[in-house]
Amino acid sequence: MAFVEPVELSLRGVRLVPLALAHEAGLAAAAADGELWRLRVTSVPAPEETRAYVEAALRMREEGHRFAFAVTDEAGGTVLGSTSYHDIVPAVKRVEIGYTWYARRVQRTHVNTTCKLLMLQHAFETLGCHVVGWRTDNFNFASQAAIERLGARKDGVIRGHALRRDGTIRDTVMYSLRSGEWPEVKAQLLYLLDKPRG
Repeated sequence: MAFVEPVELSLRGVRLVPLALAHEAGLAAAAADGELWRLRVTSVPAPEETRAYVEAALRMREEGHRFAFAVTDEAGGTVLGSTSYHDIVPAVKRVEIGYTWYARRVQRTHVNTTCKLLMLQHAFETLGCHVVGWRTDNFNFASQAAIERLGARKDGVIRGHALRRDGTIRDTVMYSLRSGEWPEVKAQLLYLLDKPRG
């Protein structure tokens, strides 16, 4: 039995569904909204790479390392982006959240906060995780700010850790959230979702 079993999570008009080949066209359309693959600090697939992106995610699911979701609009089923549990370590009940990206039109909306609430709640309250982690490129300042807004703590920087799509070597900034910190973070995420947006 896999540590992360197939599940659908939904809240406030956002639904996370297990990523499948049927989402290929929707993912390509979401990535095209803002030409997100042109950002050197992300893993967003270019249109011609979308199928391979999905196939790689499905292989990693089979291996137990990653469980990818399509982020969809609950009302119409439109694909808004993708996010994943990855670097899954059942022995210590740890997952990381990453491979996260959204169409430009839903960036800076309730979508990311809702997804993080759903994934963190599932990780801590259903999977029984002791810790949830994040990693991001040292030059992806928007991602770092978003992770810090969640209440995650910066663990440090792994220097010379991974290749970017352009072949340069990146430093990786690591963050984590412990299960004991989850109740306060959950209250904050619910507060942010209820707060009127300007």
